[in-house]
Amino acid sequence: MAVSDKREVVIEATPSQILDVIADVESTPSWSSQYQSAEVLETHPDGRPHRVKMKVKAAGLIDEQVVDYTWTDTSASWTLVSAGQLKSQDATYTLTPDGDKTKVRFEITVDPSVPLPGFVLKRAMKGAMETATDGLRKQVLKVTKGGT
Repeated sequence: MAVSDKREVVIEATPSQILDVIADVESTPSWSSQYQSAEVLETHPDGRPHRVKMKVKAAGLIDEQVVDYTWTDTSASWTLVSAGQLKSQDATYTLTPDGDKTKVRFEITVDPSVPLPGFVLKRAMKGAMETATDGLRKQVLKVTKGGT
């Protein structure tokens, strides 16, 4: 059964600064506890990641996933290519400039291929949402301002 969630956060940075942090997928394990490793397999002509292989731990399961990224000036999204524990996964960051800040909306839909109790899936989604918004914000501020 597919589940979806969305969350917004305001980050004191420009969309391009935020997208640069998202694009640095190989450093994601340093600020996201769910990511154990990430490797860029292919890049787009502009150098941003296209196909990425990652090892993710969520809901007590470790999964190796391959995703394809799509980029615009105000968004980053990915679609699952292959995984052991998921049938599908689609996620999007949408960035809206607001003065010297940016409103970041994160949306994700996942469809596990293994049956999971509702509370386990809900806990895994909550952790993913917190990392994707609050964790991203902390990492962006660390990179752009040299602090936390």
